[in-house]
Amino acid sequence: MIHVNEDAGVWTVTIDRPEKANSLTRDMLMTIVEAAEAADRSAAHAFVLRGKGKVFSAGADLDEARAGLATDWIWEKLSGAVASLHCLTIAALNGTLAGGAIGMVAACDLRICVPEAKVFYPVMRLGFMPQPSDPKRLVNLIGPARTKMLLMAGQKIGAEEALAWGLVDRIVAPEAMDEALEALLADVKAADPIHVGAIKGLI
Repeated sequence: MIHVNEDAGVWTVTIDRPEKANSLTRDMLMTIVEAAEAADRSAAHAFVLRGKGKVFSAGADLDEARAGLATDWIWEKLSGAVASLHCLTIAALNGTLAGGAIGMVAACDLRICVPEAKVFYPVMRLGFMPQPSDPKRLVNLIGPARTKMLLMAGQKIGAEEALAWGLVDRIVAPEAMDEALEALLADVKAADPIHVGAIKGLI
């Protein structure tokens, strides 16, 4: 359900559970963590998160969420592993992004999405706390008031509004997603990974 591919220093992790809106089990989350850690050890040029189907991820698998996954430390471990990568990290959102999946996406350097994508994080309605680093990363991206729109007012943010906020960096037609990714990856693929990491460190 998680496919990990490495090609010429570009690691691509694809969530492939479209029949369940790409909801994430603990095993799936751990696989992504392990992929991020392996990419960092390999001096990767880039790390890309993708999804299959019409939804990037609905967050936690409902059955496992009720059993404790919604508040499991694995979410924080995952977003931390993505944030600490020394390469360029990109989330390519093929559709809606919801719940705990926001953490790993907010931890990426860049986010692109299809026009149909929506972003929402219903922790207030569901009675859960967000993972500790998620509000901080969201505030850094979109500011405190807009973070409260997501986490407290429970608003669903469409692609155009997400772009205006800075929550995503580019809107891309579904059929152009591969081309858009290649354009973003071209320079880092041609560079020495040490150079990539050095520039990222300066930023």
